[in-house]
Amino acid sequence: MAIDLDQPEQDEPQPGSTAYVLQEMQLYGYRPFEDEPDQRPLPDGRIAEGAIADIFDALVSCLSDTRIEPDLEDLAWNIVNVFQRAGERIERDLDDNEQAQKRLQRQQDGSEVKSVELERKIAEGITMIERRDTMELLRDAGADQFRTHLRKPWLPRSGPMVNRKALTSAVLDSRKALDRRAYQDARVLNPDGIRIAVSAGPNYNNHRLVCDVLDKVRAQIPDMILVHGATNTGGERIGACWARDHDVPQDPRKPDWDRHGRAAPFKRNDAILETCPKGVIVFPGTGIQDNIADKARKMGISVWDFRKRE
Repeated sequence: MAIDLDQPEQDEPQPGSTAYVLQEMQLYGYRPFEDEPDQRPLPDGRIAEGAIADIFDALVSCLSDTRIEPDLEDLAWNIVNVFQRAGERIERDLDDNEQAQKRLQRQQDGSEVKSVELERKIAEGITMIERRDTMELLRDAGADQFRTHLRKPWLPRSGPMVNRKALTSAVLDSRKALDRRAYQDARVLNPDGIRIAVSAGPNYNNHRLVCDVLDKVRAQIPDMILVHGATNTGGERIGACWARDHDVPQDPRKPDWDRHGRAAPFKRNDAILETCPKGVIVFPGTGIQDNIADKARKMGISVWDFRKRE
């Protein structure tokens, strides 16, 4: 059979998109797109640490006892810094992913499209967290090799060196317990609630009226805090005992006689009003009660005056 060499050859068919994808998978394995979560496993921790050790061993053995040895420390530092910067970059991407999740949460309308998009962002966020933790593992392994070969610790030149590997559940529980204790201690000194001030003379002993008024106030303001002048006798003492028996938080303000002398009760009145109480209950007493009532009215604070009801 004769072959006509002058006959132009026909163009070979070009592979389609499906064939291209199959060829890529055969050559390189599964490679997800940028907007798809990566389902491939993470690198083995022991193998990764061994690879970092091999990198440092090769670099040190190559440059030691050579003219380039003065640059060895800077080169080794930059090897570790590569993983530090990679972790910071992933952390910034994770912040963007968090904002995207919050936006998608607000946009949820019950449709499957919005739900699938949110699920994709959640999967991407989980992958980013795992990638960031892996970079921190590689950085820590490099820092250990840097300390072994260079006899000094590796520290970043800017930014923190966060190690989330040490944040075990026990550490987190311990921190939460300490924070809870600090909050409770702070609440004892500065309790949460609505402040109600009480002022009465040291000789005023109408227990029934004081307790009845405080009962009515507590019925309307369950989270009230009783602010008083910490007088050892009289209506303020009655109010303090009532608060103790009813588990109502107290904020006593004692006058500072050593510092202010005779003006101490009036300075104490100013300190009580600086706490911005919702109201001031004034029982019969002296000019000290007149002073706090007048100042409270000028400040626009409600005054429940019982001085003229006796």
